[in-house]
Amino acid sequence: MKQDKVLRSQRIKDNSNAVAIAPYQALGVCGPIITHHRAAALDVLEPCPNMSEEDRLSAIHEVLQKYQKKLAERTNHHMGYPYNLDFDFGALEGLNKFSINNLGDPFIESNYGVHSREFEVGVLNWFARLWEIEQEEYWGYITNCGTEGNLHGILVGRENHPDGILYASRETHYSVFKAARMYRMDAEKVDTLESGEIDYEDLKARLAANSARPAIINVNIGTTVKGAVDDLDRVLDILTETGYTEDRFYIHCDGALFGMMMPFIKEAPMVSFKKPIGSVSVSGHKFVGAPVPCGVTITRMRYVMALSSDVEYLNSRDATIMGSRNGHAPIYLWYTLTLKGYEGIRQDVERCMRNAHILKVMLEQCGIKTMLNDLSNTVVFERPREEAFVRKWQLACEGDIAHVVVMPNITIDKLEEFVQDYVNSRARVSIAAAKRIASEARAAEASEGSDAEC
Repeated sequence: MKQDKVLRSQRIKDNSNAVAIAPYQALGVCGPIITHHRAAALDVLEPCPNMSEEDRLSAIHEVLQKYQKKLAERTNHHMGYPYNLDFDFGALEGLNKFSINNLGDPFIESNYGVHSREFEVGVLNWFARLWEIEQEEYWGYITNCGTEGNLHGILVGRENHPDGILYASRETHYSVFKAARMYRMDAEKVDTLESGEIDYEDLKARLAANSARPAIINVNIGTTVKGAVDDLDRVLDILTETGYTEDRFYIHCDGALFGMMMPFIKEAPMVSFKKPIGSVSVSGHKFVGAPVPCGVTITRMRYVMALSSDVEYLNSRDATIMGSRNGHAPIYLWYTLTLKGYEGIRQDVERCMRNAHILKVMLEQCGIKTMLNDLSNTVVFERPREEAFVRKWQLACEGDIAHVVVMPNITIDKLEEFVQDYVNSRARVSIAAAKRIASEARAAEASEGSDAEC
């Protein structure tokens, strides 16, 4: 049977009623909270008989210059997403002329010689020390993003427990439930507390109800919106109370942003392989910072054997998701970690946590309701009603809340500018509402006067 065509343009909402906006902004929100905005295409500049090569190169240069200015402006007003934009890899520019590919197992060289495995393994060893696992007992790799780390961690759990059920809180990053769909796994969405933490009583009830099957549990080390940290020790206690032995559960810790920060906070509980966890993953482009998305995932060697296989074509082994992997990313991470060291990272963490509390106090002084979890640099507040303000500062919003993730590149001066702009935005919205009420009142008064004359 012939199937009907599905056109991309039919799946994008109509933006004909969007207000006029600056070129760098996304189209205005129309209709539901979740909207789809059409991305403009930048046509490829093909050689043209009517244009000299010099003019064509000049046109290309102009396009790139405009784009660079756009990036600089957008970077200057970036507050809502957890990316550290404070980095300088000028010393590494000479590597851009090489196609560096770490395809296959990072610990076994393949026949492709243009790789950066020595940097990759060095970075992995650094994280192994951070999460307290011996070098001979772990396996891991530099991923292309944080989502890939979650996909890999859940996959390792599924391969070791094929009939296991995935448990994750409702405020878990969407990539974990994406993994459940991809791997055709049964999944339980566990309720959350007001803080964003997993609801431990609900988790306990669900585990008890499914005690005949192994458990694969995602533990959040900082949820996406509220920055909440699930209590790993309490989850382990619940597994014991519900009769799960260590051979019948697998725990993946999604560290995305805060998994990189928590080891440097004295009062924070430890995420450590000295506890019976299966894997930990973090994003490399978030707290460390990098010009390309990347991440780190580490698991136990005994677990990864369930999906590791020899590949003759590579003359190596492979247990990764993607196969070919960006060989520049490990160099970026190695470079930053080498320059800063543990102490430099600790100072960055301390400054971010301090500045997050400063932002919370500043907003509260302005009458804005806020929330900040003890173990978080994510400041949650009332969702701004002016969408132009949301777009300008690239805020992440969900329902009636928004947040700012205070990263190393966000200074106190930047926080002050943001708060002042937010207060002005609220004033504009309030004044517009007051004027609308006054206008409606005048119209009603005029209408009553006309009726009286009749």
